[in-house]
Amino acid sequence: MARILSLFKPQPFLAVLGRGKPTFRKMSLDSRAREIFRVAVEAVQPDHVVRQSIERKEDSVIIDGRTFTLRHNLHLVGFGKAVLGMAAEVERILGDHIVKGVISVPHGIQQTLKQHGKSHLLLKEDSRIKVMEGAKNNLPDDDSVRAAERIKQLASELTEKDLLLVLISGGGSALLPAPIPPISLQEKLDVTRRLAAAGATIQELNKVRRSLSLLKGGGLAHHAHPAQVVSLTLSDVIGDPLDLIASGPTVACEVWPEELLSILEQYKLHNSIPASVKEVLARQGPRWKENTGDVDSSEKALNVVIGSNTLALTCAGRRARELGFRPVVLSPGVCGDVRMVSRMYGLLARFACSYEEPPPEIAADVLRLGPDVGVESWDLCRTMQVMDEGRTEGWGATCLLAGGEPTVELTGKGRGGRNQELALRVALEMRGLKLPPQGPVFLSGGTDGQDGPTEAAGAITDGGLYDEAHAQGLDVDSFLSNNDSYTFFSRLSGAQRLLVPGLTCTNVMDVHVLLIPAIPIKIS
Repeated sequence: MARILSLFKPQPFLAVLGRGKPTFRKMSLDSRAREIFRVAVEAVQPDHVVRQSIERKEDSVIIDGRTFTLRHNLHLVGFGKAVLGMAAEVERILGDHIVKGVISVPHGIQQTLKQHGKSHLLLKEDSRIKVMEGAKNNLPDDDSVRAAERIKQLASELTEKDLLLVLISGGGSALLPAPIPPISLQEKLDVTRRLAAAGATIQELNKVRRSLSLLKGGGLAHHAHPAQVVSLTLSDVIGDPLDLIASGPTVACEVWPEELLSILEQYKLHNSIPASVKEVLARQGPRWKENTGDVDSSEKALNVVIGSNTLALTCAGRRARELGFRPVVLSPGVCGDVRMVSRMYGLLARFACSYEEPPPEIAADVLRLGPDVGVESWDLCRTMQVMDEGRTEGWGATCLLAGGEPTVELTGKGRGGRNQELALRVALEMRGLKLPPQGPVFLSGGTDGQDGPTEAAGAITDGGLYDEAHAQGLDVDSFLSNNDSYTFFSRLSGAQRLLVPGLTCTNVMDVHVLLIPAIPIKIS
């Protein structure tokens, strides 16, 4: 039977990549995995990504290759969990030209940053940017509605001489609620909740949010007309779709009432929606009248993604190389059920760690899993090619990197999160493989530092975890069925396998690290 990967037969090459400095070889695989994760998170710190994306040249600023003149005409708005740190860095770079600003940030974040010694992510005491806290428990509330109204008011007062800088990060949607009158916030939330319960897709839910909002779907940029709008986004969505991150307030994406009516009728909710929603839907045409003359600001807005999972993985890969590994990035968009995702990583570990020719069934099973975990066949083949080269040609150790946001089916009431459960399931998939340093290590961590309702970001595991747990009287299957991965790792070996980075101040989804040690070459 022909090998599945024969299409990617490597050319003979004496590999020297992946041979790190001798000092790093003294580090355990566990320590190196944690260091790679630390660098991934560091690469997407809010102040760092802003600093890397804004270039100040006297009285002008260069963003994404475009130059904008500064004449004390800069206004700033923002919304999201990482926006306070982003705004603080903008203030350091462009503060002398800021006229005023308003940012909507999570409840209690200023106090939290102070307590954790993150004062560099706070604004100056005499700042011209007003900080408004809201969205307690990550849910839109009256405070975030007031912040959204202030942001709309600031944008509406701008002229063609003004520059509006918009800062966006994960959590921005809940921090910018602006229902179209006479719809109340509660009525809008009820409609979207009922649609979600009826099985509406995320695309349909986003259409509903945009069509019932004054600011989403390009609404903010529209209100800022005729000013120049520039948005800087720290993405927490797979694929970095600008129209989905915080529901795209600076991205023209008109949804007509007729489209929303069709969605409501599809899920049999049309007759039970509030009268205020019916009133808005009865209006013909788009949410607002087109501006006459000039192009709308939402059409000419410059939208730039300045931080993402891809950036985190790229920087993690550089560090992995310094630590003695040949890095390979599988995908920044891994998704799907953690059981499928863990199966994929387990198969890849067995493929890479095989001392003999891996059975072709392993590669075939990996490729079959692709559609279920959001990874293209090409990326899986490319990754297995690199691993195959490492095994057959002595490349040395390999570091597989990936990111995304898998999901967990809740069947119990325990404490945990998708990263801890994924790490636990991957350990079961790797059972029987050699232990580190001769065997692989897997780490899964959330870049926001919090995996579910726990203090951990994730966990780090290997093929010996099952036996380790059994020796300590811990039933792995029981913890998994109760979705209680945090309790499991807390009780296992003094919680040494937990990943607890503390407050990270950012979020670009999750980072997965699979470290494959060098496999001895058999010379025939």
